[in-house]
Amino acid sequence: MTVTRINEFEAAAGKAEELFQFLMTLKDYIAASKGCELCEVLRKNDNDAVFVVIEKWDSKESHKQSIEAYPQEKMAEAMPLFGLPPKGAYYHN
Repeated sequence: MTVTRINEFEAAAGKAEELFQFLMTLKDYIAASKGCELCEVLRKNDNDAVFVVIEKWDSKESHKQSIEAYPQEKMAEAMPLFGLPPKGAYYHN
């Protein structure tokens, strides 16, 4: 069953463009991951510091494997870009 993961990110003050660039790099990684069917990065219309990443996967397990394989040092480098902790959840039809 296909699952959709929706993640929300808010940039720290003055870090919106840097966070956007990080999310675009992350998008490329996610899109190339086994089981990923779609990955989009969207910016909120009325607040350029808020983003969502929408991912479609063949299973939750594929998503989890992708996260586990992502280099932790890259995620650690991005942490100062977040104004709030990222939020995310799985959705289905």
